[in-house]
Amino acid sequence: MSAWDATTFEAKDNLLRVVQNEAEGMFDLVEQPGAWTGPTACAGWQARDVIGHLIDTTEAYFTSFDAARGTGSAAEPLGVRVMQERVDQGATAFRSATREEAMQRLRGDFAKMMEIFAGLGPDEWAGLVVPHKYMGPLPAFFYPVFQLMDYGVHSWDIRQGTGRAHGLSGETADLLAPFMFVLWQATVNEAPGERYELGVRVLGLADYRVEIGAEGLTYSTGDVSDLAATIEFDPGSLVLTAFGRVNGGTVRGDRELADRFLNQFFRI
Repeated sequence: MSAWDATTFEAKDNLLRVVQNEAEGMFDLVEQPGAWTGPTACAGWQARDVIGHLIDTTEAYFTSFDAARGTGSAAEPLGVRVMQERVDQGATAFRSATREEAMQRLRGDFAKMMEIFAGLGPDEWAGLVVPHKYMGPLPAFFYPVFQLMDYGVHSWDIRQGTGRAHGLSGETADLLAPFMFVLWQATVNEAPGERYELGVRVLGLADYRVEIGAEGLTYSTGDVSDLAATIEFDPGSLVLTAFGRVNGGTVRGDRELADRFLNQFFRI
């Protein structure tokens, strides 16, 4: 399982392979005739805006790694509350670029980013602390995971805009699914005064006990059979639900409690 646990160095080659596959797939998608200004699942974004977002995001990562290595500086984190607005501004700032200009820039950025990831050693994978523009200090392994989120989920967004039936890659979903609990942790809309607990079952991967209270959200793997409600997801449905792309999940037990949980988060 360590080859599928992106927090471990043993998963590095596997993770980078899947990131590479998703990136190449996106590049092919946006270079199809008519795709550049086609709609996506992101409100107000065309496919070209996804590319602008990736340029903006990836180049911010370069600043973060420079700061982590002592060759630059990073500003104080902005927090995830402003992320949606700031990301939209960064994405649409590149609309004046031609497809050829934007794709050349992104391909260059992606190659440079992958070189940085390839150079991470076993001590740096979890030991190098890299400041994120919105979330603050994070272990280095989060950054290839973020790239997988960007290329994997946004490729889904572009395909969704075509109106054709499609799905999320199993390898991408398996790698990302455990990080959806981190996403939920960061986007609890309003922590309730009274703590509640429920289970989340990720089919084929693990069962999680999730608690939400005044201190926010915590989670751990474990038996969920004693809990009042459990929500079951396959890995892809979990990823798309956590990112607000679909309303998914199979509720077992207390539906009111499950619905309360599913409506507990703001979107980024």
